Amino acid sequence: MSIATTTDRRQSFGDLLSSEWIKIRSVRSTVFTLLVTAVLTIGISSLGAFAIAANWNHAGPGQRLAFDPTSRSLSGVLLGQLALGVLGILVFTAEVATGTISATFTAASSRSKVLVAKIVMFAIVAIIVAEIVSFASFFAGQAILSGTTPTASLGGTNVLRAVAGTGLYMALLALFALGLGVIVRHTAGAITTFVALVLVLPLLVTALPTSLSNDINKFLPFTIGRTLMSVHSQPNTFSAWAGLAILAIYTVIIFLIANWRLTSRDA
Repeated sequence: MSIATTTDRRQSFGDLLSSEWIKIRSVRSTVFTLLVTAVLTIGISSLGAFAIAANWNHAGPGQRLAFDPTSRSLSGVLLGQLALGVLGILVFTAEVATGTISATFTAASSRSKVLVAKIVMFAIVAIIVAEIVSFASFFAGQAILSGTTPTASLGGTNVLRAVAGTGLYMALLALFALGLGVIVRHTAGAITTFVALVLVLPLLVTALPTSLSNDINKFLPFTIGRTLMSVHSQPNTFSAWAGLAILAIYTVIIFLIANWRLTSRDA
């Protein structure tokens, strides 16, 4: 009887994809994090819509003129993005914490293939979940606002772009977080770094001189997200799609760094 070689036992890329799918759907923390993402995004968006609807009669002319029902219905994304980002980090760091990442690397012909498999499978999950919660937030918000305040429909100018683009923004940011997890390799450290980049850095930038602050601020993920959520153009920002392209570039860069770190050190 012949003995299988190490190469024979190595998983194909399809096997790696199947393995990543099993990991994602079978881990309880994944399901919990996805539920938190949905609850935070849809729930906070709905609360924001309720607040506007309840106080609309007291709104001044300026507030009524500037009101964007689409952006208001998507406001929960600002917290929901953090939950989905945490899931992206856990996709890698959870395996590091349990030590199973070594077995994963041993079963694959290269670490780069493992990383690509994780990226592809998580991208599919992140895009589907992000788009669902984005559209659900929009429809829930419009239902709450209906009859009290102006509302929006997907056929309105830039509305579909805002809703679909917001979902893509959340997914890209979650993939960015996955790259951070690969680089940092520690769950708490990666989450801290992610939150600092998304929420703390914009606050620090506001302390800079106005001209410098405006130049830097438009490159930040937080600003890109707020621009995508709005149907109106924003001052001192890139256009919605240009901002999304910049975020995609950030994500590609961090994956290149993650792959370099992954292939140049021990498991």
